[in-house]
Amino acid sequence: MAEKECGSTSCTKESCEGCPSKKSPQSMLEEQNQFSDIKHVIGVVSGKGGVGKSMITASLANMMAEQGYNVGILDADITGPSIPKMYGLHGPAGMENECIQPIYTRNGIRVISINLLLENEEAPVIWRGPILANMVKQFWTDVAWGDLDYLFVDMPPGTGDVPLTVFQSIPVEGIVVATSPQDLVRLIVKKALNMADSMHIPVLGLVENYSYVVCPDCGKEFKIFGESGIDALAEELHLPVLGKMPIDTRLAELADGEFHQAKNEYLASAKDRLLNL
Repeated sequence: MAEKECGSTSCTKESCEGCPSKKSPQSMLEEQNQFSDIKHVIGVVSGKGGVGKSMITASLANMMAEQGYNVGILDADITGPSIPKMYGLHGPAGMENECIQPIYTRNGIRVISINLLLENEEAPVIWRGPILANMVKQFWTDVAWGDLDYLFVDMPPGTGDVPLTVFQSIPVEGIVVATSPQDLVRLIVKKALNMADSMHIPVLGLVENYSYVVCPDCGKEFKIFGESGIDALAEELHLPVLGKMPIDTRLAELADGEFHQAKNEYLASAKDRLLNL
């Protein structure tokens, strides 16, 4: 993919006049800047909030970093960013060569998030959809990511402006869909999958969160959100199940600023899928 300088545009109205490609459909993908070389871009999506999407994103990033790969996280959930809090990161992110510099976690993952750019990280982001979408696009074009093997994009829930912008502007190689056992989620998951299909984005597989909780005394599993339907859903959609995550208090505690220590063994199948891209 061609490269450009941070904050620059590759063409102007004048330079495009007379161009033979002007009359043909043009790709909406944005170019990487000259300070970024990203091999695989993976989106983590959900049709609704509250299914642990950010924990899945961070867990996948940790696993691939532990394998020795260069890994980044683009926090595209502008109005509800979780990634900086999980890793104990604080801004402001620096600037160099007119590019935003990502902030590193203690296990070497490069992160950019709106919370790393705000003067007050607790201030609400009260922006309309087009502004949110443009901010996410700038996280791709104006951040000096360096050489990355994997960039994980923590997507906002739903099928609105920001997910649409990510799919149109960033070369997402595939998505991991986060879900939970409730029957209602099946319908919402299908909406997210249909959106990905309409955008020609491959689905790598499904991950179910809150599958069960283990009693710390007897070790018995309790399915407090009901029986899992992910296997039937995956069979119906011809998709692999990449993991079933219980409610794990150990992971929840690490998500309060120490997630660089987290090892999520429930996603071993997801690791194998990513290694085979």
